[in-house]
Amino acid sequence: MYRFLVTPRWLGINVFVLLAIPVCIFMGTWQLGRFEDRVASHEAAKAAPDPGERPAAALESLLPVDQETSGRHATASGRYGDQFLVPDRELDGESGSYVLTMLRTDGGKALPVVRGWLPSGGKVPAPPTGEVTVTGSLQASESTGSDGVRAGGGLPQGQLAMISAASLVNVVPYDVYDAWVTVSKAPDGLRAVPAGAPQNTGLDLKAFQNLGYTGEWFVFAGFVVFMWFRLVRREAEAIRDRQLGLETAA
Repeated sequence: MYRFLVTPRWLGINVFVLLAIPVCIFMGTWQLGRFEDRVASHEAAKAAPDPGERPAAALESLLPVDQETSGRHATASGRYGDQFLVPDRELDGESGSYVLTMLRTDGGKALPVVRGWLPSGGKVPAPPTGEVTVTGSLQASESTGSDGVRAGGGLPQGQLAMISAASLVNVVPYDVYDAWVTVSKAPDGLRAVPAGAPQNTGLDLKAFQNLGYTGEWFVFAGFVVFMWFRLVRREAEAIRDRQLGLETAA
């Protein structure tokens, strides 16, 4: 009765099932591994000493920003230049903007410095003049997937959707470090912006997306097996009905 399984049509179905199941299991295992890696990174980040408690170091010695240097106190000297607002940023449940000022360092490149958070409707304080030395928590450049970034476009001149060298290179005529710092002591009228966790170390939405994808791939593997058994059963029942001379209903 089951000789139909070696017909050309069923051989194609069988090959598809035999290929689909291991692919689904592999993808589900891979997504589960991604989730477990994020959990491990999260636990390691919680157990590690606060990077802000370590002595401040020169900016150049902490670049490029990684999980080890993110949050470290970096120092740089230079003169403040262009200033921008980064709108739609929340702090303690309130909406406002980051005040981002470019520090033209002695080396020629500019370091984006978040001097603080400005509540909606507040007046932006002017940056200090002359040579200054800035110390702040080092952060990696933001991307469209970073927490707090709402890259909707269409912002007026003088505002930026995200803090990144890629976006700043289009609005300033000088080289920009692929990093930024947030000062721990904000000037009057502003509130200090706390340093964020290093990228890919928190149990954020992306981490739980990996867990959700894991379930989807395993469910799909089970669905493939279920449908194969169901099709085999229907085919066997149809053959048996024909052998018994029974007509199938229209």
